Amino acid sequence: MDDTFKFAEWFRGSAPYIDAHRGRTFVVLVEGEALREDHREPLIQDLALLHTLGVRVVMVFGVRAQAHAALAEAGIDPRRLQGREVLDDDAMTVIEAEANRLRLALEARFSVGLPNSPMHGLEITAVSGNLVMAKPLGVREGVDFSRSGEVRRVRADAIRRLLDQRALVIVPPLGHSSTGEVFDLDAADVARCVAVELRADKLILLGQAHGLSDAQGELKRQLTPQEAEAVSFDRLAQPELARQLDAACAAARQGVARTHLLSWHDRDALLGELFTRDGVGTMITHERYEQLRPARLEDIGGMLELMLPLEEKGVLIPRSRERLEQQIDDYRVIVRDGMVIGCIALHRFDEARMGELACAVVHQDYRGGERGDLLLRAVEEEARRRGYQALFALTTHTSHWFLERGFRLGAPEELPETRRVVYNVARNSKVLIKALD
Repeated sequence: MDDTFKFAEWFRGSAPYIDAHRGRTFVVLVEGEALREDHREPLIQDLALLHTLGVRVVMVFGVRAQAHAALAEAGIDPRRLQGREVLDDDAMTVIEAEANRLRLALEARFSVGLPNSPMHGLEITAVSGNLVMAKPLGVREGVDFSRSGEVRRVRADAIRRLLDQRALVIVPPLGHSSTGEVFDLDAADVARCVAVELRADKLILLGQAHGLSDAQGELKRQLTPQEAEAVSFDRLAQPELARQLDAACAAARQGVARTHLLSWHDRDALLGELFTRDGVGTMITHERYEQLRPARLEDIGGMLELMLPLEEKGVLIPRSRERLEQQIDDYRVIVRDGMVIGCIALHRFDEARMGELACAVVHQDYRGGERGDLLLRAVEEEARRRGYQALFALTTHTSHWFLERGFRLGAPEELPETRRVVYNVARNSKVLIKALD
């Protein structure tokens, strides 16, 4: 398979996500290490691409790596306590200079439009400002943290107005106080607070780690906050991951729909996470990434797309959008990251105390697991709740699948009368029947 064909296939697969992300608000944290001059260009290009695709982008950047190097050069070695530096005025002067230098560099890179650059022809308005209000950490364990602070308030309305004007908003890890002071803030906490106050659709945290892995080193793709916090790793050895994990779990609990832990070392991580079904990092969400639920009218487009290949092969009888709309209450779907990857229907024949299992489909990329059985169990449970004595299915291609799951071969004469009169003799579908306990 040549590269052009691979790109075309990827691009076709990304189309649903391009549409789904348009108009959404993403808060993206990029740690300072990723923004060194020899690293930052690909990330800036990808963020610019998200902006041009209609995503409302807020970029929060870290400056820890740059600040540590500058402090060392100035001969300043701040004391560290409770995971934060104790910063006096001299140290803060250095940090402010590094944060402003990096902010200006980012604004300059988002302005690049040279003919030989990937951002040729783009006009991106990158805006920063006093968008985060801060307060001092104060005295803890008898130590005055001086210019080290924490988020007091995010000026969410101001950020929304900038996003409404099609600006890409840049937020440094600094906060301003009502007394005119500037405080050093934890970048991950800034990103969390901004995402929560904006009610962002996504909080994306780019750091050293590729995400959370189990004891065997296997990457955990999707977790709830409780599951993520139970994953064991050396927090002292990976302080950045610890900070990002705390921010991601807190944001998920505070209403951010999805938070993502990614590595900036992976050149394709950001786009791979957002525009492929399975992603490349760890996603933390209160909602399950893959859900079995009753179908909704907005699922019909995905259901039709799912059924089409089997209709073309004659495995399924074609169903119109109008028919699906009329029978939508009969359907259950499996949805993965907004995409319908499975469906099944239970058509009701109350007078015969029987139900017809129909339109059992799983996307070709997700077959071989237990999703078919999950759909079948959902229909069986619904049929039992309705007091049905049996399920039946008509099939021309998949009779063995049903036989392996407790169905038996039947005859058209055993169908409910209203179903028997519309049985298509020419299609000669096999009748499978399963008694319900």
